Amino acid sequence: MSALFGAAHNHGSGMTSQRARDRLVARLREDGIKDARVLDVIRTTPRHVFIDEALASRAYEDVALPIGLGQTISQPWVVARMTELLIEHGIPKCVLEIGTGSGYQAAVLAALVDQVYTVERIEELLRAARRRFRNLKLENIRTRHDDGNIGWPSEAPFDAIVLTAAGESVPRKLLDQLAPQGVLVAPLGSPGKQKLTRIRRESDEWLSDELEEVSFVPLLGGLS
Repeated sequence: MSALFGAAHNHGSGMTSQRARDRLVARLREDGIKDARVLDVIRTTPRHVFIDEALASRAYEDVALPIGLGQTISQPWVVARMTELLIEHGIPKCVLEIGTGSGYQAAVLAALVDQVYTVERIEELLRAARRRFRNLKLENIRTRHDDGNIGWPSEAPFDAIVLTAAGESVPRKLLDQLAPQGVLVAPLGSPGKQKLTRIRRESDEWLSDELEEVSFVPLLGGLS
């Protein structure tokens, strides 16, 4: 798994300072995030480098922020909650992420698991995320420009899969890439009626739990 982030990126000032991050973590804890490992990673991950410099002063607010091309960086609570759900019953060795976006969720996962595979359909977003991963020396993240509905079959099976965009259901190809006893976390449902859902694979059965209400951009196919 990844070590600490580079010191040059780990320190900020003003609204990106360690004090701002500590305030965010305190709020996440108050709002129900319990896993100390997740809270520690949120505290040390420099979220401000994953957004436009003009929005850096808002990096450690618990809000989603635009990253261009109709996409957003998820609010920290959602990132923390999805990560918490993925690791609740053990740290997975390899995780597939569908929807790289800014790269923030992948960076959080990379601090906890051995290997992250992340797929993004929008090439411009993926190029920017790759630069951030290199700058932060995150060497356990592999990226792919492809349709997320297809997943990454050549690297399957995955111990865990996380979707950072919402569909009515999980594409069958993704379910098939989940290892036995694996866990998948995704926002499911129509706009305005999405719920965070955890699916566990037990042999050839998929057991589903609906959890909190959330709001995500739609899971789209094709490349851009």
